[in-house]
Amino acid sequence: MSPMRTTLRRAGTVTALAAASVLAAAGAAFAHVTVHPESYAKGATDGVLTFRVPNEADTAATTKVQVFLPTDHPILGVLVSPQDGWTAQMTTTKLKKPVKTDDGTVTDAVSEITWTGGRIRHGQYQDFQVAFGQLPDDTDQLTFKTLQTYSDGNVVRWIEETHKGGDEPENPAPVLRLTAEGTAQDSGTAASAPAATQEKSGGSTAQAASGSDSTARGLGVAGLVVGALGLAAAGFALARGRTRTSTSTSTSTSTSSSE
Repeated sequence: MSPMRTTLRRAGTVTALAAASVLAAAGAAFAHVTVHPESYAKGATDGVLTFRVPNEADTAATTKVQVFLPTDHPILGVLVSPQDGWTAQMTTTKLKKPVKTDDGTVTDAVSEITWTGGRIRHGQYQDFQVAFGQLPDDTDQLTFKTLQTYSDGNVVRWIEETHKGGDEPENPAPVLRLTAEGTAQDSGTAASAPAATQEKSGGSTAQAASGSDSTARGLGVAGLVVGALGLAAAGFALARGRTRTSTSTSTSTSTSSSE
């Protein structure tokens, strides 16, 4: 094999490996369980949360999803939207600190929702919708630890918390940010949440989670950059090979002429 072909082959191999790494990172990002919208105003009322659960296994289906709601900052008036093929069971817990509302004092709140009976297959996700009466106003975020059970018995525990300024853990729990009431960002988010989630409730699909769109775009750009670098390396190798060939030909011609 000529030196030029060897160089081109190496450049192609490097490009393929780099692109594979980018695609693997994209797949990992899409595999996370997430909550939508990503933020609400503190104390927001009469809204909807959507828990998006993608299937990350190649040979097994998701058959059970357990979402744990915080009780130190409870969500009041929780209701579950019917989901075709799935049965939802809610567990309530007595609050250590009752919550006073305009309608009276609340002493119990939903602490766990479990969906069973359905199947989320490879390349698909399922949206689970939960309506609420009121979000807490005394915290900046709510963490929803989630367990995802597969048909082969494997359980993925989405329970790791992301710390500010730190790297994202391998199995992060879904997090809902709560911001100051009345801000432009969250007023729009809260108002559009029910309509947006209703549009996406038509069952499983192979599309990636919308919460990862920005990540996906970033990874896509990275993939294009990697590809461009690979092509540039290949072009450089080709030009270098041609230069060497041209030089060798010129040398041979000069030698022949002198003889």
